[in-house]
Parts: sequence; structure tokens; C-alpha cells
Amino acid sequence: MNEEGHSDSFAANGEKPHRSWLEKIGQVLYQGEPRDREELLELMRDASRRGLLDSDALAMIEGVLQVAEMQVRDIMIPRSQMVVVEHDADPRSYLPVIIESAHSRFPVIGESRDEIVGILLAKDLLALLAQGEDAVFDIREALRPAAFIPESKRLNVLLKEFRASRNHMAIVVDEYGGVAGLVTIEDVLEQIVGEIEDEHDFDDDTYIMQYGSNRHTVKALTPIDEFNEYFGSDFSDEEFDTIGGLVMHGFGYMPKRGETVILDPFQFKVLRADNRRIHLLQVTKIDSAGKQPQEPAPDQG
Repeated sequence: MNEEGHSDSFAANGEKPHRSWLEKIGQVLYQGEPRDREELLELMRDASRRGLLDSDALAMIEGVLQVAEMQVRDIMIPRSQMVVVEHDADPRSYLPVIIESAHSRFPVIGESRDEIVGILLAKDLLALLAQGEDAVFDIREALRPAAFIPESKRLNVLLKEFRASRNHMAIVVDEYGGVAGLVTIEDVLEQIVGEIEDEHDFDDDTYIMQYGSNRHTVKALTPIDEFNEYFGSDFSDEEFDTIGGLVMHGFGYMPKRGETVILDPFQFKVLRADNRRIHLLQVTKIDSAGKQPQEPAPDQG
């Protein structure tokens, strides 16, 4: 009984009070103190199975625990896959690259990729597009300062720094001071909440989208027989059901975003993946010499 003479288990009207999922977790934990992280996760999963915790909350809790264990090097976009802008280049020469990538931020480099002089926001080029050929663009005036972080930094620490500084991108450097890659706040958040819709997303019922005469975005869950029918290929579906499984086998390990593998006659580039599976692929057909057919540059007029 509590001080008002009512039972702790029931309200004055005889109904059991509503408890938040955090209180429910607390009740589960009191039943037996977990001795390590795995036991804690198992308690959470058991709570989910018994309806004390919904699946979305469980996935986020697992993501939070995972982020505390992961380092920047685990999720960063490697140096070789960074889409960059040269400091002294004519803006019209890199506009097609910016349009093609559909990213919002780009590292600006000097003599090499180890010399990052700032960050360029794609929206700062809108005036250049609007004014046409007579427009003058001084990249020095548009540059934002770049944040540099070590590849060993924990993701939970990085997320706090992103929130405090309001940065959305950081340049990752190795122990020798060279550029190892880059990481964005979206990369970190996706480890907690799962996929965040972006420029590569399309309808749930659509598996394959064409973005050029020889470039397609393909969901990793695309059935192999549907991939074969669309592209006229003959990949076997005896061992794997989806194109993602086939590509994973081609890598021989869990690839990170930006990595590529060739399964003749296609090059597969990982657009989105986590530490468990591939989500989205860019597919480009290559010729017998291993080269990609050239596509016309996007119309800038």
C-alpha cells in the first residue's frame, strides 16, 4: 500500500496504471542483474518477445549499444571513394560531378586529397546555375571550415561533437595525419535508427531504378531472377535468392559503403550497407576490357 492507501499496482479507480517502456525495462532488469552486455541484450530481447518492449525500441537500444562500441573507421567512406572538388578548378567542370552524386557537401582539396582546404555546400552553387555562363563564382568565399577527427574516435563521442558543433561532416585522418576518409552525421544516426531515406530511395515496390544510359540503382533484396530478366544476365539463383547475397559472396566479406566488386559483366558499388547486410547497390555494365561505356554529361543549361 502507498501513503494514500492505494495499492502500488492499481490506481484509485481499480485500473492498472500505464507504464512507459523504460519502466518495463527496469522491471525486467530487476528480475536478474545482467553481468555483461550480451546478457543485457538478451534481457531486452526477451522483454520484446513478451511484449514489454516494441521491436522499434529494441532495435534503437541495440543500435545505441553498438554505437558505443564502434569507431569511425568502421563506417567511414574511404578516401578513394570520396567525391571531392579541386580548389582551383573551374566550377563548371565539377558541376556534373556534383549533380551526379546528389550529395549536399563536398570536401575541397588543394594539391592532393591529403590537403583538405574546406567544405563546399552544393546549395552555394545555385546562384552559379541561375546566372548562367556569365556568373562569377569565388570558391574561397563559399568554403566552410572542415572538421578533422581520428579514425579511432568512438561513434557516440562523435555524435555528441556533431550536435555541439552543428557540423554534418568530418574528415577522418590516420595516425600519420593523412586523409583516410570522411564520415557524416547521417552515417552515425543510421547505426542507431536504421536506414534514413535519401536521394537513392525509391518506392517499396520498385527494385531497380535507372539513372543514366548505363547506371542503375538496385535494392540488395532484388530477386536474382528479376535482376536477370531486367538486365538479360544469367546469374544462378541456386545458392542465393537475392542480388545482395550474390554480391556479398563476390566480396567474400561484409563490404563498406563505397566498395566495388566486378561480377562479369557488371560492376557493383555498395551505396548503403551496415555491419550486418548490404542495402543498396549501384550497378554499371562494363565491356570486355573492363571499361564502362561513356555517358553524356548532364545538361547544364
